[in-house]
Amino acid sequence: MDISGASALVTGGSSGIGAAVCRQLAAKGARVVVADLKDDAGQALAEEIGGVFVHVDVTDTAQLQAAVLRAAELGPLRVLVNSAGIGWAQRTVGRDGEFGSAHDLDAYRRVIEINLIGTFDAIRLAATAMGRTEPLADGERGAIVNLASAAAFDGQIGQAAYSSSKGGVVGMTLPVARDLSAIGVRVNTIAPGLIDTPIYGEGEPAEAFKARLGESVLFPKRLGVPDELASMVVECVTNSYMNGETVRVDGGIRMPPK
Repeated sequence: MDISGASALVTGGSSGIGAAVCRQLAAKGARVVVADLKDDAGQALAEEIGGVFVHVDVTDTAQLQAAVLRAAELGPLRVLVNSAGIGWAQRTVGRDGEFGSAHDLDAYRRVIEINLIGTFDAIRLAATAMGRTEPLADGERGAIVNLASAAAFDGQIGQAAYSSSKGGVVGMTLPVARDLSAIGVRVNTIAPGLIDTPIYGEGEPAEAFKARLGESVLFPKRLGVPDELASMVVECVTNSYMNGETVRVDGGIRMPPK
């Protein structure tokens, strides 16, 4: 699918994998809407790539809808990338055996609300706008790519909420792809492994920590970089025969229990 002149909406687009995706989509000629909570970083990136920044909390349907409408003003909306998400680590049962120290249920709900429900909300709204566009070759109207995680398959101790949310994204991929085939919209999901993003911090201690983490990767023994994920996102967008699939991009890692 040729995305030159089309618009693309990227949630969580101001940093890390999302920012790399924005840059690579813009390089392909797309008019990118950077949707994020981080106003300064998002605005700076939008200016860098000739796109538009929109402040978006993915748990707010009105804000998501406004971002979709803004994208549709820039050109036919052909691309949605769901990169917004949060993590949470806590054991299911506390060490003292008390009810009060069990996993925080509100935190669990919050992770599901952002990572899973926010992803589906963006899909249903963006796909509605895609369905209004003129079809391309083979009746194609657009492509959606979700960011899940290797934790969807290899969730570690304490990752109940995060793994549940990302497993849900993986689980929705095929049924939503089947659903949206009626309007010519493809849906795929990328499951990253350990990726070098700002969450690990900076400086010598952070670099040493990342090097240790990299030793657990099958090959190459390092963390992945955002551009390696972004290139797979672009492939899923532009390759018209990629549909209904979840692709692990993780250097072959299989996460241990902890």
